[in-house]
Amino acid sequence: MSKMRAVLIKDGQGPIENLYIGETDKPVPMKGQVLVKIVAFGLNRTDLSQRQGNGPVRLGPSVSSILGLEFSGRVTELGEGVTRWAVGDEVFGLVRGGAYAEFINCNEGLLLKKPNHLSWVEAASIPENYITAYQALVKYGEVKKGDHVLIHAGASGVGIAAIQTARESGAATVTATASTPEKLDWLRSIPNGATHTVNYRTEDFAAEVRKTTNGRGVDIVIDVVGQSHWAKNIQSLAIDGRMIMLSALSGREVPSVNLGEILYKRLRIQGSTLRSRSLQYQTELIASFHDFIDKLTGANGGGPIRIYVHKVYPWTEIQSAHREMADNKNRGKIIVEIQ
Repeated sequence: MSKMRAVLIKDGQGPIENLYIGETDKPVPMKGQVLVKIVAFGLNRTDLSQRQGNGPVRLGPSVSSILGLEFSGRVTELGEGVTRWAVGDEVFGLVRGGAYAEFINCNEGLLLKKPNHLSWVEAASIPENYITAYQALVKYGEVKKGDHVLIHAGASGVGIAAIQTARESGAATVTATASTPEKLDWLRSIPNGATHTVNYRTEDFAAEVRKTTNGRGVDIVIDVVGQSHWAKNIQSLAIDGRMIMLSALSGREVPSVNLGEILYKRLRIQGSTLRSRSLQYQTELIASFHDFIDKLTGANGGGPIRIYVHKVYPWTEIQSAHREMADNKNRGKIIVEIQ
């Protein structure tokens, strides 16, 4: 079998220092699959968790032990029955794993055509963040003109995508939380950025959104934090409000939950995952996201939703890239280029 280079993990899991570039088997496209030569890939917090041994156990043995959920590159080979793509096509895509490598197999339905106005780096930054934000706000949150929206971890890749998506959808207010004044100032300054910001470490975001909405509360909360934000999220929501939970970084268990406010406000609480969904679901979601791509531009573009890249690393510096994300230094996407 042919070989390729990939970012591997010494002993299968461990600290950042266990990441290294090594040799492994090059994948062969099966029926309905496309082989892509990767140019750039994006980092996600899921990668850090998987590297530490908290891997995608529930996703089954088909999930690659190689990290990486999103990439951009060129089609180099087609599996049996593929009709949507041709060798040489420039694409970007979403996978369950395996993007930290020179080549990757991807179902043809999980690929999108790279727009000419986007660079390889910008294209690689789209799939996980913008499709996740689209799913949370549009599909689950049913965001509409006039809604009030609260988005946590506003300076994260998903947060930035969600803020702009909410504004583009006509939200009346978009309040974003973050941990530093610099991040908060930046989130208000960007085009289609947050209308209001809250430092969750020093301010009560539930009290702030009540002021912002004249006591009404927000229609949608997008949360990745979990336990520590739960009570204030419930307080923040208006009657018939929707909370979409993307992660639980502060913990999964919430003690002494008061169900009365959930019942009284008629709240809808939706858990949202993307990586664990079926191939059919992901294919349909990506197909519905296709029209959304026209709204995306680079950071210097004129479109309504912009892509913000925090820093680009060569893959020889993959340890530094992971360290940057682990230290919460990013304001936007961290991207790695294969050289």
